[in-house]
Amino acid sequence: MFYRGRFAPTPSGPLHFGSLFAAVVSWLDAHHHNGEWLVRIDDLDPPREVPGAAHGILKTLERHGLMWDAPVTYQSNNADRYEANLALLAQQHRLFWCRCSRKTLKGTSVYPGYCRACQTPRDDSAIRLRVLTEQTTLEDRFQGMQTVNLAKEYGDVILKRRDGFFAYQLAVVSDDIEAGVTDVVRGIDLMPSTFWQQELYQLLNAPQPRYAHFAVLCDPNSRQKLSKQNLAPAIDDNLPEANLMAVFALLQMPITPDSCEQMLQQALSLYRPEQLIGKETMQVAQSGLN
Repeated sequence: MFYRGRFAPTPSGPLHFGSLFAAVVSWLDAHHHNGEWLVRIDDLDPPREVPGAAHGILKTLERHGLMWDAPVTYQSNNADRYEANLALLAQQHRLFWCRCSRKTLKGTSVYPGYCRACQTPRDDSAIRLRVLTEQTTLEDRFQGMQTVNLAKEYGDVILKRRDGFFAYQLAVVSDDIEAGVTDVVRGIDLMPSTFWQQELYQLLNAPQPRYAHFAVLCDPNSRQKLSKQNLAPAIDDNLPEANLMAVFALLQMPITPDSCEQMLQQALSLYRPEQLIGKETMQVAQSGLN
């Protein structure tokens, strides 16, 4: 079985412990399957980017022994690819131009379809995918069978924003197709995106990757997800061995302290994907946040 996985951080700040955990799990899963592990910088949203963050993320991965198997790629270089895939979707009459403001949509969890009839391009509009699929299923390696009504529960998703920037769903699918990614291993908080992404794979006539969504990490005090939005502290690059030991402790791996490279090899020999099955949250010990 050929395996090509990836880790795709957003350069909106330095890596925190939750993102290091994600990098380690995806690295372990790729190498457990004798596969490749790619790194892509998802620099799709310039207003949210922090200068120097992309370089800092790569430095953090290197300091922790997490080396990639092909040149790093950047989404900011791929606008032509996204435009080409938008054109393919337009040919299928699956796009419409949406002028709805946040105020207009306030209080709605699913887009109500106000602009669906607008299928003529407009410069002052976002571009949405017209979602027609009702029941869709996902056989997730860690979370099992998932079934949703995509049209009713998720609705029409934005593929290009009103400000001209491409949206996450289109860019991720376009780049994963181009890179030949076969396996997406990421946090369960991103599972809702998967259902839209499956729809895009079908419309673009591309094979879908296997998905595995692992538990999100929660702060032991606030019980909130570790994230940049919740002000999770940055990883200290001066303590890579201690950081990895904290990750391995969460994975319940009895690792002997050593260099990062040697500890990752120990972890690889102990890694069992089935240990992540059915887990939705993990609480981080305070030591993992220091």
